[in-house]
Amino acid sequence: MDYNKIKTVGQLKAAGYQSRSIKEEVRSNLVEKLKSGEKVFEGILGFDQTVIPDIQRALLSSHNILLLGLRGQAKTKIARLLTQLLDEYIPIITGSELNDDPFHPISRFGLDQIEKHGEDTPIHWISKDERYVEKLATPDVSVADLIGDVDPIKAATLKLPYSDERVIHFGLVPRSNKAIFVINELPDLQPRIQVSLFNILQEGDIQIRGFKLRMPLDIIFIFTANPEDYTNRGSIITPLKDRIESQILTHYPTDIKIAQQITSQEAKLSEDQQKNIEVPEIARELLERVVFAARESEYIDEKSGISARMSITAFENLMSSAERRMLINNEKNTTLRLTDFWGVIPAITGKAELVYEGEQEGPHNVAIYLIQDAIEEVFDNIFPKPDEDSDEYEVLRMWFSSGNSIHLGADDQDKEFRIKLDAVPGLKKIVEGLVKDPKHHYFFMEILLNGLASKEVLNFQLDRQKIEFNDLLSQNFGNLDQDLFN
Repeated sequence: MDYNKIKTVGQLKAAGYQSRSIKEEVRSNLVEKLKSGEKVFEGILGFDQTVIPDIQRALLSSHNILLLGLRGQAKTKIARLLTQLLDEYIPIITGSELNDDPFHPISRFGLDQIEKHGEDTPIHWISKDERYVEKLATPDVSVADLIGDVDPIKAATLKLPYSDERVIHFGLVPRSNKAIFVINELPDLQPRIQVSLFNILQEGDIQIRGFKLRMPLDIIFIFTANPEDYTNRGSIITPLKDRIESQILTHYPTDIKIAQQITSQEAKLSEDQQKNIEVPEIARELLERVVFAARESEYIDEKSGISARMSITAFENLMSSAERRMLINNEKNTTLRLTDFWGVIPAITGKAELVYEGEQEGPHNVAIYLIQDAIEEVFDNIFPKPDEDSDEYEVLRMWFSSGNSIHLGADDQDKEFRIKLDAVPGLKKIVEGLVKDPKHHYFFMEILLNGLASKEVLNFQLDRQKIEFNDLLSQNFGNLDQDLFN
């Protein structure tokens, strides 16, 4: 259909256009995509067997939807992708603030235009992107914001009494006719405001300041909510929840590989970072294990959740840590190091709600514990378990017990960094026997040292700019000597 040539209601009829409700439109387009095998929610990962089938069933049933899940579970992103199921363009009566269907107008303006101009009534084509409206629910949202109110200025300008419906200023919901309307964080909406949505969801009509308007609004409602908000900030009142036909539970990724894909897809990296920084695959896995550890940590409130934004921003910080080091040392390229992970701490501390025990430990220490837990888990998956009766790490033990130590600085040049690790006898040999890719040997050498420290084979001391590894017993004796002299 040539949208540029069809400009009146008469031309629209002659072209054989048939209007349909937005729910019929979405259902029909979804049916076609499912038949053709086309991916409906491009970029949504980890929901193929859970959330996405539930959403498809709800849309095939012409339901309004409540997406219920913790922070950072792609609820808003899913809602925005629903525009993929809308027609490219639909016609409305030109000048209508309620997106009046040319064949079935619902506003006084639309009805007057049809009565006045008949088939010469001008029409305007709106794109699918114009048919998406999103509102963040906050305690200060009013009925006037959502539904509408009498507008004294309009009454004065048009010289009309307040009893004339033309003095009404329509809110966001009526102006979203023929569109997808999303209310994020629904529990934050005050109960009396939630009540104003009852009739719209059930009967499709609205009432404004005593005006009984029979307006069969044509809207798909998508609501999002966080279970934590039910107790902390508010709740969804039962009658409203009863009118939302499908409630769909979202979740965090359950698989490390899926989590890695999400992080890689969503992280915003500069071209220089992507081109000049080598990222070992094990570093990506380790980062996700930090986030998985956070979701299971006794120091973090599990009801609050750990957003996927933690891993995304942590990866961005990780890359920036490597880039900063590269720039300081005037190097053209570099490889991520384990020491770079201490640069992701700010991305962790800002996104974890701590319980009492976590507050006692402090956010910075909790972040370090999470990184250490993840390192230990990776170590266990790759390296043999330290055993006093085994000699895998005997050369390492002997070297450190002889009073030797190693300092790895956050800003060490690549050459200096490699020289320090190569100086530890037996360290590289152990890694070479287990890791094939020589480009990443030094990252695994760091993991080995940190893993042995976590197993209390070695001692390590950490500050913001360096890590020192030394012998566990000599360190303990050194502390004992200090205590005796003090």
